[in-house]
Amino acid sequence: MKTSTIRYATLGLTILSCATLAACGGDASSLDHYGYHNGGAYAPAMDLASGEQYETNPENDFIEASVEDTSTFSIDVDNASYTLMRDSLKNGQLPSPDSVRPEEYINYFDYGYDEPIGDDPFSINLEVAPSKFGADKHLMRVGIKGLELHEEDMLPTNLVFLIDVSGSMQSEEKLPLVKQSLRTLLDNLRPSDTVGIVVYAGADGVVLDSTPVRERAKIEHALDNLAAGGGTNAEAGIVSAYQMAERARIDDGNNRVIILTDGDFNVGKTGDDLYDLIDTYREREISLTCMGYGRGNYHDRHMENLSKRGNGNYFYVDSINEAKRVFGERLVATLQVIAADVKIQVEFNEDAISRYRLIGYENRLLENEDFEDDTKDAGEIGPGHTVTAYYELELTEGAEQESVLSEVRIRYKNQYGEESQQIDRAIKLGAVHPSFDEASAGFRFGAAVAEFAEVLRDSKHVDSPDLSAVEAVATAATDGHPTKSEFLKLVGLAIGMDK
Repeated sequence: MKTSTIRYATLGLTILSCATLAACGGDASSLDHYGYHNGGAYAPAMDLASGEQYETNPENDFIEASVEDTSTFSIDVDNASYTLMRDSLKNGQLPSPDSVRPEEYINYFDYGYDEPIGDDPFSINLEVAPSKFGADKHLMRVGIKGLELHEEDMLPTNLVFLIDVSGSMQSEEKLPLVKQSLRTLLDNLRPSDTVGIVVYAGADGVVLDSTPVRERAKIEHALDNLAAGGGTNAEAGIVSAYQMAERARIDDGNNRVIILTDGDFNVGKTGDDLYDLIDTYREREISLTCMGYGRGNYHDRHMENLSKRGNGNYFYVDSINEAKRVFGERLVATLQVIAADVKIQVEFNEDAISRYRLIGYENRLLENEDFEDDTKDAGEIGPGHTVTAYYELELTEGAEQESVLSEVRIRYKNQYGEESQQIDRAIKLGAVHPSFDEASAGFRFGAAVAEFAEVLRDSKHVDSPDLSAVEAVATAATDGHPTKSEFLKLVGLAIGMDK
């Protein structure tokens, strides 16, 4: 399979959303559980690339352990890159290589990590095995899992919805889906939790002051009356939303602004000026969630940068099922923070490892001295969140089995502004699995996901792109969970583009 062939081919059919299918005269009942069409009507592939903006990040290279034996990065719990890929494939196109962030593909899935024990807010899970995709290479997986928390134990919650109602939000997969998403969120909040609504287009406007969810009819009436039109002045809306969140602030609670937009900001402050504005609010302990909608003029770059600068998280919503996952199944993890400024540092034993490469996390890399610097901002983790990173390794010959392969250090704060704490773990060479097939199912499935992302972004480290091998590994390692079964469908769609 040649990468160039994969990159520019398109499928002969498009997987249709319910709204698109209805517009074409089709039957929405012919869509399966995941929104894939089971046959019949189809439409030409959409042109998703026109007008979209993605950040370009140089790919990580191999590093000689004898030159630099330590690697440091911030965690990342976002997964918008994965759902953007899913939306592209379902619309008959491969994703833009610049949109592919492997860590967000990997972190879309749960790998069955051990629960935390004792007073630690998360567990550390280490595993090493020969690579299935790189000759003479090994893979090391570093996985952390946050402490689970039931919805009834979630902190009191104060949310402000910042909704883009500009002209670019008119299409069915934008503002109408935003309204559906927020109704899903209301279904899962408690009566005493509060929500407010601010909208922005050419100017901003307060639609609803902070209101208890028990007054749901009032909240839904405000949502029903929203309509799209005008330019996009994100700056004015962000200021109003944060001010409302501060007025309704709950001490020791979840205080969060949720921005729902296609990221096409064209009025007021933009780019770095807008990100600097977010910085001024970050210190006030009000988190930011960015929810992306729609394609064609989507600005992934803005959305990711806003969430990073706002101590937040970032999701792309391609269907109501994804909204249900973020605001239903994963609600507590989306809204609450159990550890702040979480950093991972891995120190490799140069007697056991000659070279290493971190797969993904290019825009989360930190200097090694940043690890113990409590003023250096890093990512947050919520209850039940998992964060996974894979390193590709080249082992040295002749190292003792009792030799430490690597030491892993996690640094975190229980709350914003506190001094950080540290957890250390190590793995020895003797713990390395003799073969890839002897690794855990979660390890093998994650390796397949990582390779899929590497192929889609045209990685220089993929010598012979083979999505059929990705499919075979993932099939053998799947546990039947719907998200993993869906992944197999997506790989199948990508394989079809080479035929």
